[in-house]
Amino acid sequence: MTIQEASERYMIPIKILKEYESWGLCGAVKKVMGAWQYDDTDLEHLSIIMTLHDIGFSTEEVETYMRLLLEQENSDTARLRILNQKRSATLDEIHFRERQLERLDYLRHELRKKTDGQKE
Repeated sequence: MTIQEASERYMIPIKILKEYESWGLCGAVKKVMGAWQYDDTDLEHLSIIMTLHDIGFSTEEVETYMRLLLEQENSDTARLRILNQKRSATLDEIHFRERQLERLDYLRHELRKKTDGQKE
């Protein structure tokens, strides 16, 4: 499957496919007549890359995670540590946003009380 076919069939932006190729992690990807050919294993790896991007990983974080996955045996602990760190950071962000919403709702409530009192 060519880069264009993989992009269209699996709705993976070509930018991400080229990024994957540039990392040199495409062990099973073979160049045939000037075009990369993806197999099922490559598509599984691309799925992981897309998931990591979707959950907020930076390009550098994705590359680090994928290098651990593809180049180092027994990297489960290191990869789990990365996922746990991202989860913790995401929870911190959620809690921060919840506090922002509480303050916003308080201001809205106070303003409504004031405007409702003026109508009477």
